[in-house]
Amino acid sequence: MIDTMITDFELPATGDKLFRLADLRGKTLVIYFYPKDSTPGCTSEAQQFRDLYPGFIKAGCEVVGVSRDSIRSHENFKARQDLPFALLSDADETLCTQFSVIRIKSMYGKQVRGIERSTFFIDGQGVLRREWRGVKTQGHAQEVLDYVTTL
Repeated sequence: MIDTMITDFELPATGDKLFRLADLRGKTLVIYFYPKDSTPGCTSEAQQFRDLYPGFIKAGCEVVGVSRDSIRSHENFKARQDLPFALLSDADETLCTQFSVIRIKSMYGKQVRGIERSTFFIDGQGVLRREWRGVKTQGHAQEVLDYVTTL
């Protein structure tokens, strides 16, 4: 999937907006997929991206988070964590499917379908340049920022 053009998409976003990839042409983008709002790992990951967000902006890169949660859930999560970037609701898994992040996972001994924590870097022309799959939250946002600032 690396070095492939990402098909334009639009999804509902926090702030009563519609997020369109095409609107970011000329800017780089980090999309991080996470399983669920307000869970410990997802909260930690969001906080790390929040704390490093000024560095992403300085590098000319926008950040968005994506999960299957509703916009209402996203708005609550964003407010509680004071997130400066948009959260996108992919309730019908369109974007999750496009990026192949839905996996069968084991939770408390049961098999469940869910989002595999993954991050993608898209350049200003809409081409996927880097992906991180099966992400562990600790230090991940810093690793992504380090990559973005070396470009």
